[in-house]
Order: sequence, then structure tokens, then C-alpha cells
Amino acid sequence: MAEAVLDSAVHAADDDHGHSTGTGISNNKLAMWVFLGSECLLFGGLISTYLLYRHNIQDGPGPSEEFFDIPFTSASSFVLLMSSLTMVLAHYAAERGDNRKLKIWLLTTALLGSVFVAGQIYEFTVFVEEGLGWSTSPFSSAFYALTGFHGVHVTIGIIMLLSTFISAVRGRMHPGNAETVEIVGLYWHFVDIVWVFIFTVIYLAA
Repeated sequence: MAEAVLDSAVHAADDDHGHSTGTGISNNKLAMWVFLGSECLLFGGLISTYLLYRHNIQDGPGPSEEFFDIPFTSASSFVLLMSSLTMVLAHYAAERGDNRKLKIWLLTTALLGSVFVAGQIYEFTVFVEEGLGWSTSPFSSAFYALTGFHGVHVTIGIIMLLSTFISAVRGRMHPGNAETVEIVGLYWHFVDIVWVFIFTVIYLAA
């Protein structure tokens, strides 16, 4: 399904390459910006909910430096932030028509994102074993909703990256539709930036 969406985007970039909106950017890029704007509202609501309930722990564990493994999460966060750099390199390769490096950087970005998701799953498993389940307290529900929803977004981004990688392997990517990589990159940078806020609010302010 995701591959079909990416294929449509690639063809749209070819057919609609010269079409732009009144803002001077293409319809596809504008659509992504509008989507990301709505996502800002969504994550803003989730972060606000977490802040409201972060001290409502009832009988379960609460947010503290002793409970959170901050060094582990910091390392995982660094991996995700580094993936923004590899995404930039992928876009640069796409603009130059360097298909070999495009494939390398797209795959590297997807792998770094996968490492982050794996780390998040591991962290969730440890928390559940320590007594912090989804329904343990309002704090735990807000915590899992916020971090879990972000994890889903990262997973979707990985699927988009792999679909773009497959298109590159099939020779469908060229400088004329480099905007497809740019649009995927916009989404990827967004989930990275959102994680900076989540990490600050949950872990650094614990």
C-alpha cells in the first residue's frame, strides 16, 4: 500500500513538475506542509495531556530519573537525530541524480529509524515489567499515548523510506522527481523535531 502511494507520488512529480500553487511551491509539497501543520496540533494536544497528568500516578511508578533510563533513551534519541543528517544526504543525492548514494542514504536512514523503534519497544517492555502498564495510572496512559503515537509515526516514516528506496532500486528516481525524496524528508524531519520536544518534556523534566 505504501509503495503504491509512493509510486503515485513519483508519477505525480513527473507529470506535475511545473505545477505550483500561489505560494510558489508544488501541490504535493503544500499538501505535506498542511498535513504536518495538523500533526503539530495533534502532538500539541498529546503533550498538553501528558503535562496535565504527569503527576497523577496513583499507586504506580511516576516520572523520575530513577525510573527512566535516561542514558539509554539519550543514545536512542541521538540515533534518531543522526537519521535527519542521512536524510539530508539522501535528498542531496537525489537532486544530483546519484542513484547509488541515494539508495545508500535512504536505507541508512530507515535502519537508524528502526534502531530507534526497537529501542522504544525494549523500553516499553522494561516499563511494563516494572509495573507501568497502559492502565496503571493517568500518567502511564498519557505517557504511552504520546510516545507510542510518535513511534507509530516513525514506523510510517520507515515504510515511506523503504518504498522510496525500492523506487530508486527500480530506477524510477531521477533529478526531475527529487521532490519526492524532499517530501519524505519533510515528514522525517518533523518526527525527529517532535521527538526533541517529547524527550525534553518527559525525560529531561522528570
